[in-house]
Amino acid sequence: MKPVLKKLAPFILLAVSLVFIGVGLLRGEHQTVLEKAINICMECIGIG
Repeated sequence: MKPVLKKLAPFILLAVSLVFIGVGLLRGEHQTVLEKAINICMECIGIG
C-alpha cells in the first residue's frame, strides 16, 4: 500500500461509516433496532 493511502485510509473509512449511518437514520433503521432490542429484553426478563 502506498504511504499516502495508508495515512488516508482511516479517514476514508470514517467518511464511509458516517455516510452509512446517515442513510440508516434517514431510513428509520434506528427505530427498528430499538424495537428489536426491547423485544429481546422483554423476552429474557419473561414479561413479553
